[in-house]
Amino acid sequence: MLRKKSIYFTLILLSACFSAFTQQKLTPELLWKLKRISGGQVSPDGQQVLFDVRIFDVAANSGNTDLFVYDLQKNTYKQITLTPFSEMEAQWGKNNTIWYLSTEKAGVQLWKSAADGSSKQQMSAIKDHEIEGYKLSHNEKQVLFICPVKSGQTLLEKYTDLPLANARETDDLMYRHWNQWSDNQKRHLFLYDLQDGGPSATATDLLAGEDVNGILPPFGGSDQLVFSPDDQQIIYSCKKKNGKAFALSTNSELYAYTISTKQTAVISSSPGYDASPRYSADGKLAWLSMARDGFEADKNDIILRTAGKDKNLTASLDVTVDEFCFSRDQKFIYFIAPFKGVKQIFSIHLSKGTILQITESAFDHVSLDATADVLIAGRQSMTMPTELYSIHPANGKAKALTQFNADLLKNIALPTVQERWIETTDNQKMLVWVVLPPNFDAGKKYPALLYCQGGPQSMVSQSFSYRWNLALMASNNYIVIAPNRRGLPGFGQQWNDAISKDWGGQAMKDYLTAVDNLSTEPYVDEKRLGAVGASYGGYSVYYLAGIHENRFKTFIAHCGLFNLESWYGTTEELFFANWDNKGPYWLPENEEYYAKNSPHNFVQNWNTPILVIHGGMDFRVPEGEGMQAFQAAQLKGLRSKYLLFPKEGHWISTPQNGILWYREFFAWLDTDLQQ
Repeated sequence: MLRKKSIYFTLILLSACFSAFTQQKLTPELLWKLKRISGGQVSPDGQQVLFDVRIFDVAANSGNTDLFVYDLQKNTYKQITLTPFSEMEAQWGKNNTIWYLSTEKAGVQLWKSAADGSSKQQMSAIKDHEIEGYKLSHNEKQVLFICPVKSGQTLLEKYTDLPLANARETDDLMYRHWNQWSDNQKRHLFLYDLQDGGPSATATDLLAGEDVNGILPPFGGSDQLVFSPDDQQIIYSCKKKNGKAFALSTNSELYAYTISTKQTAVISSSPGYDASPRYSADGKLAWLSMARDGFEADKNDIILRTAGKDKNLTASLDVTVDEFCFSRDQKFIYFIAPFKGVKQIFSIHLSKGTILQITESAFDHVSLDATADVLIAGRQSMTMPTELYSIHPANGKAKALTQFNADLLKNIALPTVQERWIETTDNQKMLVWVVLPPNFDAGKKYPALLYCQGGPQSMVSQSFSYRWNLALMASNNYIVIAPNRRGLPGFGQQWNDAISKDWGGQAMKDYLTAVDNLSTEPYVDEKRLGAVGASYGGYSVYYLAGIHENRFKTFIAHCGLFNLESWYGTTEELFFANWDNKGPYWLPENEEYYAKNSPHNFVQNWNTPILVIHGGMDFRVPEGEGMQAFQAAQLKGLRSKYLLFPKEGHWISTPQNGILWYREFFAWLDTDLQQ
């Protein structure tokens, strides 16, 4: 059972201390100057922490990642790489050596150095395969590379006399995924022996003869691979399906490859995702598992296998797990889970089965590892980018290890964040984050923005976003209203599941309830309200535009779903569309659902200015959705704009596009709400 510590706090002052005379505020340009910290792996001796820092160059429109090591005894850190080539996927080896991938020479290759960056060596010179990820065995006698292998014939290979032709052809689904077209390749796992410090000339393909991916595309990689403690087996997670079968299912499994026999066996059985295998030092295997096929946002449970038996450690706990790690003494599993608006850290005592909430802070925890004495976690808030902390597992007491962005933020007047619980139309309690402008004056009236979250199952938490930064919106003199409406994790599985097959129902009522509640505050100008959002949040904006009854003065929708019928016919992961929107629109039993829940059916009620933004490489929500919405607004004579980023996907990822995005975003809002 879970012993809950209270995480209720009426007012969260997440702002850093600043002078009353400070006039500087957050800007889009400042966001791209902030250093982005990630990782936090503890060394084998438990005395050092490996992490990376990514810095962007706006003029060059690119970023670079370098590696750092923090010494827990000396309380200092050192940068161990300083090159124009990003170092990737760093991991500890024996004797506190560090292994990583780099493009410094001959494409992507494996490198190695001492913990202080000295004794740097190139450890591979693979030419016949491109390395996209790796995992090193514990004894450093073998390395597993993720490499693409040819799958099928391209049209240029079929018609060699037409070298300038650029057509694509497919006879099955999943011909594109998120932001990439199929490249006629599969990602296989190649096992190399390490001889004299380098890989052998030949390798074993763990998926030889299989026309499938050995990882979970598009985002899964080496995080889904693990060597057993004795280095006799490799456990990997993948969905061995192709085409329509891949598009319609989330059923991935764990596979155990025995190195000596070259035999592979399925070792999981859940109908949904089985992923993220992790071993304890004494041989316990654990992984994350979802129970239902087709539901990508199902409850994620921790499954533990000991002596051939599996146990669901979190079955009785009404939370979904983000990630986890074993304690050094193998007695605990620590995990991160969204809980009432904040991503907190919990512990499971493996012999007693008790689950405790370790942290109760107003910070999201985004990474996790353990020494013998403390946890090492990345944490952030709406007003603070990620930094590394040590956290005592007994009392949750936190100590800052890094402060990479302190100098950039010390003269910035930051917003404050309030936690509110309001009653919904069906008599439930809903958490609403309210972000107030810097130097907030309750005697003034401010315009307000309803922030509509995407996902749709993605908690509005204490996340520091570089794309939808609520603190930046508040810093532009807006009050931000961010409801954890129906369909978000962290408030029980029933609340999370309530969005599926009801996109235009209770969630829309929750949005309007939040706006109406905050509009009663004397400092909110109810005549200057806007609504903004992306993905399902963009869908929400389109839907609200048809039902808001003149509450809002302007809208911004980014990569939103406008016409659920056309979207169903062009999106890629159909398991998502089938689970959340009941399946094909042509089925008679779904006719009423699509009529009720598709925003395009309410365009006759549109009467408000709208900015539509989309990415040309967004295959989850293809750009035609944005085009349809913009065309409808134009034909209705509404003030409207269409902002297209041809080379961006579902997110804006490059510095100059990111800054341009924010400039257009605020220019649009200011025209309607700051006059």
